[in-house]
Amino acid sequence: MSNNLIEISPEILSGTPVFKNTRVPIKTLIDYLSAGETIADFLDDFPTVTQEQAISLLKLAQETLLKQTYENIAG
Repeated sequence: MSNNLIEISPEILSGTPVFKNTRVPIKTLIDYLSAGETIADFLDDFPTVTQEQAISLLKLAQETLLKQTYENIAG
């Protein structure tokens, strides 16, 4: 899933992880949400990112966080 979602290349923003086929850092979505903005606000400001990409990134972040949490508890 992440291979179709996230791109990391030294030629794009010095290797900053971006949404695939864009120059929009994935961290930007997290920053927007942390600041109280909505996904709609983010998509309006970054039209090269699709709603599907934004939602998929949040699902991936959720899955990763839960997996790490369970692994730490099972320790």
